[in-house]
Amino acid sequence: MTAISLRARRERLAGLLTVAAMLLAFALANSPLEDLYRLIHHTPVSIQVGQFRIDRPLIIWINKGLMVFFFLLIGFEVKREILEGRLSDRKRIALPALAAVGGMTAPAAVYLALNAGTATTEGWAIPTATDIVLALAVLSLLRPRVPEMLIVFLTALAVFDDVGAILVIALFYSEGLSAPALALAGVGIAVLVALNRYKVIETIPYVLGGLFLWATVLKSGVHATLAGVVLAFAIPLRVPTAQGDVSPLRRMEDHLHPWVLLGVVPLFAFFNTGISVSGLTAEGLWTPVALGIILGLFLGKQLGIFGATWLAVRLGAGRLPPEVTWTQIYGVALLGGIGFTMSLFITSLAFEAPDALVSARSAILLGSALSAVTGLLVLHFGSFPRSAERQVSSTQGGQ
Repeated sequence: MTAISLRARRERLAGLLTVAAMLLAFALANSPLEDLYRLIHHTPVSIQVGQFRIDRPLIIWINKGLMVFFFLLIGFEVKREILEGRLSDRKRIALPALAAVGGMTAPAAVYLALNAGTATTEGWAIPTATDIVLALAVLSLLRPRVPEMLIVFLTALAVFDDVGAILVIALFYSEGLSAPALALAGVGIAVLVALNRYKVIETIPYVLGGLFLWATVLKSGVHATLAGVVLAFAIPLRVPTAQGDVSPLRRMEDHLHPWVLLGVVPLFAFFNTGISVSGLTAEGLWTPVALGIILGLFLGKQLGIFGATWLAVRLGAGRLPPEVTWTQIYGVALLGGIGFTMSLFITSLAFEAPDALVSARSAILLGSALSAVTGLLVLHFGSFPRSAERQVSSTQGGQ
């Protein structure tokens, strides 16, 4: 089994595990075990680092601690793709980049149109995110029917979307900033840059520098998960040695990939999707928050991605990948509305009120489910199996 096929199978399994974790959380939150489920959420966990002691509930450690590894993995992928992957060729990156911009702008506009003048405008970024793991997992179900370049297009689009989400979190969801902590974070970044410049290939120095950076960023008011992105960009992609080129980034990415996809992401889903329907009414899905998220994910995403792609092709700023049809682009635009992990994460930053959290999380699940099912149907009926296409081509060639 090749590394690519193993990675694809792992991503599909991660999607299934994440959905299973979501269903388990939902079942527990609506059963006699709900109190136990909530108790696990708020179990106090303390970490002692030297003279510093940090006390936080378990869910905070997951959202601000373990999710650092998720962002670290995103950073690895973004850096690798920019330096020597799908994003290294300017001609190839224009179309998915513009599609990602449209896919973030339109959902935000839909949400703000429905929440203008209210206290819930803070949630404008919730429907702008695409869950790269689940979107690719859904598309992988149709791998025999869709061209490989469509998967490449969705991957590149999702990577740009992740970059946008990282910038949004850094710029709009940081809390009151602490100058001393930011200064220490700057020291941590300087150390990581020095390790990169001196081509250090051992893992331990980067891990220690990353831990220091995470702790200082956590105290600074900037969201701690962004430390993962900074660490990822500090780790060298390729270092020439006497024995040949060594890639610390790929080595760490290969070790981290299964743990994040099969552990961190499902765990995050389990702790963030336990929504009790006892407090949810039909009116709860008709609130501006819920409608803004549902329509932002399901309508805003497809309009933004498809519209930006069509406009870019018409204006000559990009061109469709080989063998990809407009129907398939529309199907991918629908899959872009699967906002699950990143949307839930931004929700935890945007809202604190229980009613708003329940309404937003319910809307994310509904909007993501609508996008996934509709996108799957469009791609299934709008694509032919690749083996059948090759058979038709060979038959036509024989005539």
